[in-house]
This record gives sequence, C-alpha cells and structure tokens, in this order.
Amino acid sequence: MPTILVTGASGTVGREVAKRLAERGAPARLALRDPSRDVEGADALERARFDFHDPSGFEGALRGVDRVFLLRPPQLADVRRDFDPFLVAMLQAEVKRVVFLSVRGAERNPLLPHRRIEKALERSGLAWTHLRPNDWMQNFATVHRDDIRTRGEIWAPAGKGRASFVDARDVAEAAAAVLTEEGHGGRAYPLTGGEELDLDEVAALLSQILGRRVSYRNPGVVAFLRHVRAAGRPLSLGLVMTGVYTIARLGLAAGVSPELERLTGRPPTPFRSFAEDHAAVWR
Repeated sequence: MPTILVTGASGTVGREVAKRLAERGAPARLALRDPSRDVEGADALERARFDFHDPSGFEGALRGVDRVFLLRPPQLADVRRDFDPFLVAMLQAEVKRVVFLSVRGAERNPLLPHRRIEKALERSGLAWTHLRPNDWMQNFATVHRDDIRTRGEIWAPAGKGRASFVDARDVAEAAAAVLTEEGHGGRAYPLTGGEELDLDEVAALLSQILGRRVSYRNPGVVAFLRHVRAAGRPLSLGLVMTGVYTIARLGLAAGVSPELERLTGRPPTPFRSFAEDHAAVWR
C-alpha cells in the first residue's frame, strides 16, 4: 500500500499529523533529521533520514510514497534554492499528491515564501492542496509561555486586533483527513478557530483558568523587539511575531471560516478548552 511521507514530523503540527495518521491506521513515514528521535503517539511509524538541505536522503525518504505532507521549516526562505530540489525529487518518485501547510492570506501576499511554494506546487503538475491556518493557539504555550508564567503578562504589538486563533491539533486532524480522503485536489482551505478574540480577552480567559491575574501588554514595535531581545530570544523571532501581530492589529486575522469543521466533522476547539488542556505550562 502506498505510503504518506510526513515532513516536519518532530514539530508542533507535524507531530500531531503523524499521531492522527497513526490513529487512522494509515501507512506513514516520518521524515526526520534524526530518525531516532521520539515522536509521541507515532513511535510505531516508519522513519527516514531527511533534511531539505541534503538531497542525498530524498530518494530513500520518498521510496514507495504517493502522498506528502509538506511543512516549510522556518529557515527555508529561498524557495528556488531550498525547495526546488525536493520538488524535482517528488516528481521523479511519482508522488501523486502534496498537502502543503501554508498560512492564512498567503494568496494575497506574493512576498511570503509560503506563497512562492504554493505557486511552485501549482505549476508542477502534482495534485496539491493548500492548508492555510490562522494564528496558532500554541504560540501562547511556547513563544509567550515564560512571560505568562513568570510575569503574568502577554507581550505582543497587536493593538485591539481580533484573531480567530486555531489549535494545531485541529489543523492536524484536517490534514490527516485531506491526506487519506479523495476530493481535495486543487483546493485551498483557510483554517480558523470558531471565535474571534483580542488579547485582552485571551488574558481574561487565562486569568480565570489559572486563578491569578494575566494582563495584556500592548507595546509598540520597538518596545516589543527590545523585550524579545532582553528575554534572550533571537531578533528574527521578534520580527516574525511582529509581522503576525501587525496582521492582527490591522484586522486581517479576524473572521471565522467553516472549512475546518467541514474537514473534521466537528467544531474547532475553543480557546478556553485549549488553555485548560495546557494550563500546566503556565504554572
């Protein structure tokens, strides 16, 4: 039976996709720079050594594969140099379908590397599906974790902008459906949560769940970047997050789309449920 290759299998979304495929009993292979790495919930799945910058591993990773879950690593910025060799390898391996994890609004921003990858897939002759998720709920449990845990604060230059934050677990469930079902070729799905929240409302929900005050600090861009550097985080992360929250501040991250519920057969996870599931990381 043909195999599904899951790239980014050790990351937040890729790991969840692997788990959902394992639950479905779908034959899948995890593409990992270190194939010995644990992937919770998917340790029984096949492994392959894989690195976008090392084409010597492409043939082995793609052997017997007819579908690929494609996730762009943050360091992959030059699409022609860093992505095209893998695209050629997929064509040579006669891959039939590629499900690409893009970002919401990519179709409106030709400068995004995600959009350049989308266009390369669309020109390739491969059957493609683009998943375009909105801002991740998981950012509060990773990027903002330490500020929430130690200071009781959310730092982000988002103003009063609202966003329909989405749970990576829901996106992974949608990806597993697209990878294992027919009828999704040539489609692009915006994936959002089911509610719009600004960061004051997020802080209020976290305050209720944690039983202590969490407040939203609304810094300007310069103050935010200084805060990121003072916390020992790379400036590149601060610039990415500034871009994410500028989109929210401009009102472009609001709006709820029905596609996630259509793909998964259930409503998106509410932010309160996500926060209750992850409360331990802020305590």
